[in-house]
Amino acid sequence: MTITFYTNPMSRGQVARWMLEEVDAPYEQVLLDYGTTMKGAEYLAINPMGKVPAIVHDGHVVTECAAICAYLADTFPAAGLAPTAAERADYYRWLFFAAGPVEQAVTFKFMQVPIEGRNEMMAGCGTYESAMAALDGWLAGHDYVCGGRFTAADVYVGAQVAWGCSSSRSRRRRRSRPTAPA
Repeated sequence: MTITFYTNPMSRGQVARWMLEEVDAPYEQVLLDYGTTMKGAEYLAINPMGKVPAIVHDGHVVTECAAICAYLADTFPAAGLAPTAAERADYYRWLFFAAGPVEQAVTFKFMQVPIEGRNEMMAGCGTYESAMAALDGWLAGHDYVCGGRFTAADVYVGAQVAWGCSSSRSRRRRRSRPTAPA
């Protein structure tokens, strides 16, 4: 059965699209606009958060990029992107580390929200530096997120790293732009 894929080109939907292409799943794309169709009653019935991406497959709704990646890997086993039993612990550890601490840390850094002192205890990501050091420490000794092959965890972790790098470049570009005279 065809998957219905709800997205916006300027969203995390690009991660879900990458995964849909990796598993070679047939899908129908539904483009939503921020603030209009994404917040409309029809889409809110699919995702009450009014955010993309979301997929509907066999009557089941899956939201959140990491969940979509894991679901597609499991649902399309011929693609070989789901973990083996031996890979499963590292697969889930780093898939959800990227979905939690990495995404939070990059978001806080991009929004210039300082995470220091007592705030570090409250933030699930710790600091940007500690989250990146943990991920870098793992990847320095491994060619792939888990095992010796490409999996759905590599799709998601890779997308988060790419997004974090582009967010940092975007912020540097904005800071370096000259301001117009008053």
